[in-house]
Amino acid sequence: MREEYGKLNRTEMSIWESCELLNEFIDESDPDLDEPQIEHLLQTAEAIRKDYPDEDWLHLTGLIHDLGKVLLHPSFGELPQWAVVGDTFPVGCAFDESIVHHKYFKENPDYDNLSYNTKYGIYTEDCGLDNVLMSWGHDDYMYLVAKENQTTLPPAGLFIIRYHSFYALHQSEAYKHLMNNEDRENMKWLKVFNKYDLYSKSKVRINVEEVKPYYLSLINKVCIFKFHIYKQTSVHALTGGFYWCLMFAVFSGQAKMVKNYKQKAFY
Repeated sequence: MREEYGKLNRTEMSIWESCELLNEFIDESDPDLDEPQIEHLLQTAEAIRKDYPDEDWLHLTGLIHDLGKVLLHPSFGELPQWAVVGDTFPVGCAFDESIVHHKYFKENPDYDNLSYNTKYGIYTEDCGLDNVLMSWGHDDYMYLVAKENQTTLPPAGLFIIRYHSFYALHQSEAYKHLMNNEDRENMKWLKVFNKYDLYSKSKVRINVEEVKPYYLSLINKVCIFKFHIYKQTSVHALTGGFYWCLMFAVFSGQAKMVKNYKQKAFY
């Protein structure tokens, strides 16, 4: 799946178009949400914005953290919900009992594989989660998109995107033995984010048109994020010259505005 979707050759759209695309879907794994996904994105982002008004990057992370769920759409292969949503977990080591529906792992060949069914499996203590292969889903897809395009989103933002469905870790504290010091620092922000991801869901509808200008201005303001299909040697060689203005450009410890040329992205 990573090899297939890492090509980033599915389609092209802006951030807001991606958010609107999720209007067509309801996450069947989420018992607390029966509204379209864009409602959840905005509820999460607005709740964070209220409590952390100066953390622009965190507002934006709240808005985009579930955009990987576009995998459900025909333009992205129309993957089944079980392959896109729900909890994520490491592979290559023992399945912790805190993982939801753990009993079904007994039908997985890895369960009885002596190379994979121990505490560390193919990993070592403090190896860092960046070296741990996670189950495929919307988290890792959005992380893959960001990583392959050399995003300047702060490490904590990428960590949130990649591991926000890794509940065995940030709720049950399983797999902590695989974390390194950077992971532990980023975990502090994930725990902050998690309470908004889980508990910001409400029947009170967000006025999309009312908050849209703020998020569009934020997209335009805080970053630059390049999406392209092929490796290029210069900015001018980017396929179609498409830019996704998304992330912080940080120089000398200060975030500075960088002009975006075209707010489109390849997925």
